Amino acid sequence: MAQSVSPLPSSPPPPASPGDFSEGSAPRFGWLPAPGTWKFHLLLSAVAIFVLGPLGGIAASYMNFSLGFFVGGQVLAGILGSAVTYGYGPEGKHGANYMQTMAASVASMCAMSVLIQAMVWLGMPQPAAWHLMLFVGCVGMFGVGVGMLYTPLLVDRLQLDYPSGYAVANILRALTDKRLLKVSIAKLGGGTGLGAMVAGLTEHVAALGSIGLSGSTVGAGMVVGSRITVPAILGGLVGAAFTPYLREIGWLGAQEPFRKIGFIIGLAMICGAAVVDLSLLAVQAVERVRNRVKAPPDEVPAWKQVNLPRLLAWVVFWAVAVVWVATYLLNQPLGFILFGMGLSLLFVLINGISYGITDQNPISSAFVISVLLMSLLGLRNPVVGLMASSILLISTSVGCDMQQDRSTGWRLGTNRTIQFRYQVIGIVMGSVLCVGLAKVFMSAYPVLAINQIDLPNVDVGQWSSAMTYKFVGAIRSLGTLSDYTVKALLLGLVLGFTIEVARKLLKRNARYQAYVKGSRAGYAVGWTMDSLLLASPYASSFGAFVTLPAALWFGAGGIVSSLWNTLARKPAPHVAGSPGEGETLPEDMSTTSLVGGGLIAGESLYFLFVGLAGLASLLW
Repeated sequence: MAQSVSPLPSSPPPPASPGDFSEGSAPRFGWLPAPGTWKFHLLLSAVAIFVLGPLGGIAASYMNFSLGFFVGGQVLAGILGSAVTYGYGPEGKHGANYMQTMAASVASMCAMSVLIQAMVWLGMPQPAAWHLMLFVGCVGMFGVGVGMLYTPLLVDRLQLDYPSGYAVANILRALTDKRLLKVSIAKLGGGTGLGAMVAGLTEHVAALGSIGLSGSTVGAGMVVGSRITVPAILGGLVGAAFTPYLREIGWLGAQEPFRKIGFIIGLAMICGAAVVDLSLLAVQAVERVRNRVKAPPDEVPAWKQVNLPRLLAWVVFWAVAVVWVATYLLNQPLGFILFGMGLSLLFVLINGISYGITDQNPISSAFVISVLLMSLLGLRNPVVGLMASSILLISTSVGCDMQQDRSTGWRLGTNRTIQFRYQVIGIVMGSVLCVGLAKVFMSAYPVLAINQIDLPNVDVGQWSSAMTYKFVGAIRSLGTLSDYTVKALLLGLVLGFTIEVARKLLKRNARYQAYVKGSRAGYAVGWTMDSLLLASPYASSFGAFVTLPAALWFGAGGIVSSLWNTLARKPAPHVAGSPGEGETLPEDMSTTSLVGGGLIAGESLYFLFVGLAGLASLLW
C-alpha cells in the first residue's frame, strides 16, 4: 500500500485483466445481452442513468441542503450495479464499474445544487434554467477532461490509493466472483456492518459524536497506513499547539479553531510540494524527448490507452464552451472566468493528491481560496466571484471523482476510454438534475431560500445548509483580504516546497536508502523520517483541514493497519475452488484494506439511506 507520495510504485500492480468484455462471450443467464454489444451498454446505461444516478443525486442534494456534506454514492452504485452484472461472472466487475462511474457523476453534479441556493441567498438575478444547465454541464465536461489529464500522473505513476475507490474495487471484485467472495465476505461484510453501526451511534449518541468518531475516517487510515496517517496526526497536534499563539497575534478569533486558518496553510503546503514534484516530472519529460525514448506500442495495456491529442482537444473545446456560455449567456467578465478555469487546472491536481492520500476532497476550501485570490486581484462583485469560483468548485468535484474512478478501474483493469464515456453521460444527466433539484427543493421548502447569515435566528429545522453558509460567507468577504491571510498562504507554500525538496534529496541518497532497507534499525529510522521529521506535506496538511479528533482517528486507523501488517504477515489466502494449487487473492485485497474499505462503505451507505429516508419522510 502507498506509504508516501513518490514516483515509484507504492501499490501492487493491478490484476492482469482484459480491461473490457470480449464481444460475444456468453453470460451466465441467457436473457442477458452479450457483453460488449450495444444492447449490453444500453442496459448498463439505462440502469445507471435512470435508477442509480438519480438515487444518489437526490440523496446528495438533500444531504448538502440539510447536513452540509454529501457522499458520492459510489459504494451504493457499486453494490447495486454488481447485482445487475452478476450474471456475467468475474468479468462483470467492469460493467458494474461503468455503472458506478456514471451514477457517481450524476450524484456529484447534483450536489452542486447548493450553488443555486447561494445565488438566491446573495440576491442574484436568476438566469434561465437552461442557461444554468448549460453552464454547469460545460464546466462539468471541462472538469472531467482535466481530471483525465492528470490520471497518468496520480493513478499510474504516483499510484495513490484513493481509499473510497479502493473500497469500491474490492466490493466489485468480491460481489462478481464467488471464489473471491468466499474468502473476503467476512472481512468486507464485517467492516461494512461496523461502519454503518458506528455511523448510527455517532449520530444518536452525543458522547460519541463529541469525540469525532467516524468509521470512514478510521477505514481510510487503515487503507493508507501509518506513514500517511501519523503525519496527519502531527499536523493536527502542531496546529493545536500553535492555536493560542495564533489567537494572540490576531490570525484567529478568541474562540476560532485552528482549521479556520489551517486549511489555507494546508492547501498552500500541497501546492508548494506539488511544484517540486511537477518540476521533476517536467525535467524527466524533457530528457525523454531529448533522448527520443519511446515506449514500445505493446508496453501500455490496451485498457490503459487514451488518445492524448483527442483529450487535449476535449479540454480546449469545453474551455471555449465555458467561456462562451459564461460571457455571452450569463454576462460575466472574461478575465475572472479565465482565472477560475486556470485555478481549476491547479486545484484538480492539488485536491486530487489530497483525495488520493486521505480520502478527503477539500472542495469548499478550494472555493474559499479562489475567493481570497480574487480579492487579492481586486474583485468586489459577489456575482462575478460566485460564478468564477463555481467553475473551480464543479471542476474539482467531478475531476477528482474522475481520478478516483480511474483508480478503481486501475485495480480492475477496466477500459478507460469506455469509462470516460460513461462519466460524460453522467455529467449530462447530472447538469439537468442539478438545476432541477435545486428548483424543486427550494420551491417545496421555502426556508432554503432564507439567507441564514443575515437572519441567524430563523428556525430552519433540519435545513442547516452548512456548505452554502460557507460559500456565501466567503463571497461576502470579497475585497477584505487580510494581511495575515496572505502570510498564511506564503507560509504554507514555503513549508511545502522546503520539506518536499528535503525529502527528495534524502530519497536520492544511495547510502541512506541502503541503510533504511538493510536492517530493522534502518527501517525504524526510515519510518521516523517519513512520518515525523520530514513528514509528507501532502499527508500532514490533512491535520489542517479537519478537527484534531478526526486527525487522531485517521491516524489510529493507519497505525493499527501498519502494526497488523507488520506483526501478522502471512501468505495471501488461496481462493477456494481454484484450479491447481489455488489462486491467491489480489495482493491489495489484504485484511486491513477489506475491513477499512468496509468501514468506508458502511458509513457511506448509512448516510445515503438516511438522506433518502429523510427526504421520503418530508414528502409523505
